[in-house]
Amino acid sequence: MGTHIFSNTSSEDKQLKKALKNILGFSPKYLPFYVTAFTHRSCNDHLDANNERLEFLGDAFIGSIIGAYLFKKYPNRDEGFLTEMRSKIVSRQSLNEIALKMGIQKLIRFNKHDKMLRRSNIFGNSLEALVGAIYLDKGFDKTEKFILKNLLYNYVDIDDLESTDFNFKNKLYNWAQINNKVVDFVTLGESNEAGRRVFTVGIEIDGDIFIQATGYNKKQAGQTAAQKALEQLDAFVD
Repeated sequence: MGTHIFSNTSSEDKQLKKALKNILGFSPKYLPFYVTAFTHRSCNDHLDANNERLEFLGDAFIGSIIGAYLFKKYPNRDEGFLTEMRSKIVSRQSLNEIALKMGIQKLIRFNKHDKMLRRSNIFGNSLEALVGAIYLDKGFDKTEKFILKNLLYNYVDIDDLESTDFNFKNKLYNWAQINNKVVDFVTLGESNEAGRRVFTVGIEIDGDIFIQATGYNKKQAGQTAAQKALEQLDAFVD
């Protein structure tokens, strides 16, 4: 698996604590949470746990805290705009780039012989797991502060992002062209929620439904479905 910064010795624990303090801005209290956060399932030399459960937890906190921030920042914008802005910030591609800028890739244990992992979103996933570890170790207030200060304020230009068009449908079409696939967007249904029309749009790849999403209009549902498809395919292309 190669060398890494932490194992079971006190000196390596001290190195990890120092590295975490530089990234987090505070000292961790319970180190095993962070060891798990940086352990990918491909790392066969650590059998007890991997970071997938912490990734699930961190993803939930990042989405809700960023959502609350945007709700307060844009009091007069509709939910479609807020959803799009949140998607830009918390997309796998965005979190992967932030994780690399933070330098957490140096702490992650994974199978370094798997070249595909290096090109995947493993680092962004580990950032989500790190957020989950912070919550378990330090509680909600510290987690919220880390997300807003260390993640959002330090690495995201909100004003620039607001004017940036992230067209996930076009990116998916580009992926399909590169990989010789046929992609179609199909309307799967329409329902009513609290007096509002809700559309379900699915994405077919080579004739088979791959993923689906909902939205208050077909465009929003299609964009959300395209983003989810790109994340599952690890296929954010320029």
